[in-house]
Parts: sequence; structure tokens; C-alpha cells
Amino acid sequence: MPANLPPGLPIVPDGDRPSSPLQERNAVHSPVEHGQIDEAYAAGVARPFEMSPEDFEEAVSDALQLIPPKAASAMDNVAIFIEDDYTPQPGEDPDTVLLGLYEGVPLTERDSWWEAGSLPDRITIYRQPILDICGTREEVIDEVAITVVHEIAHHFGIDDDRLHELGWG
Repeated sequence: MPANLPPGLPIVPDGDRPSSPLQERNAVHSPVEHGQIDEAYAAGVARPFEMSPEDFEEAVSDALQLIPPKAASAMDNVAIFIEDDYTPQPGEDPDTVLLGLYEGVPLTERDSWWEAGSLPDRITIYRQPILDICGTREEVIDEVAITVVHEIAHHFGIDDDRLHELGWG
């Protein structure tokens, strides 16, 4: 694991950066959130992009390499996981689709009481919903990177409204 990332991130490899440079993306990135699913997907004809769990894990690991070293070293007590799909909780809309989820106490809300026995924050990246909205490997890599950055931003206390303003919605 690279020295600049905190412990508890078991999927981070040593290696090169992802093949899809995140800085080249535009501010509108999520076809689901911005109503830009292509007509084949909207008509229900297109199939999700197929990617092995190992390749998807590599895309998540590559996305973690995009986190600037200063930000990565500031991450505290957080673990990153990959699951196939999100299961809506009781009381949630059963059709809820999430690409990623941050569960924990943001750094901006922690105080001295927090460290006493707190479990790690948890970031989960959901494989199937991302594959469902992507048609190419490059789209998957880009969407994974955006989702990882989005969820890590929540760890730093940045809310969805601000992320949308910044183009990371």
C-alpha cells in the first residue's frame, strides 16, 4: 500500500495512475443524475458494461491514486469496500440506486469524544449500478473515479449540494 494512504484501505495497490485522467472530464459526469442516459439505455435495450470484479477493484484502486497525497494523509479511520449492489433500507424507496455510500462521522464533525472506540468510517462503491450506466471501460473508470472522490469528499465534510456546485454531484 502506498505510504501516503491511511491504513484500512486494503484495495489500494502500488502502481500507476488510472488510464482515464480525471482532470479531463467535464462538470456533468453522471448520466443517471443528469438525465443523460443514452436512448438505448432509456429504451431498455442496452446491456450493462461487463467487467470482472477484479478489474472493477483495480479501477477503484486506481481512483484512490487520484487523491492528492495531502488529502490522503488527512483521511482518518476510514475503510473502502466494494459491493455488488445497494440494498435499500427499511423505509427507503425500494427503487433507490446508489453508486457509492459514505457512512460515518465527517472529519469536520469529530471532536475529542469521537476517538474513544469509534469504528472506522465506511465508503462503499457499488459495482453493478456503475456498470449499468456505462457503455465502455473508459466510462466505468471515469465514473468509479468520480464516485470515489465524491464519497471521500463526504469524509471531509463536503455535502451533496456543494459537490453538485463543484461538478462532482
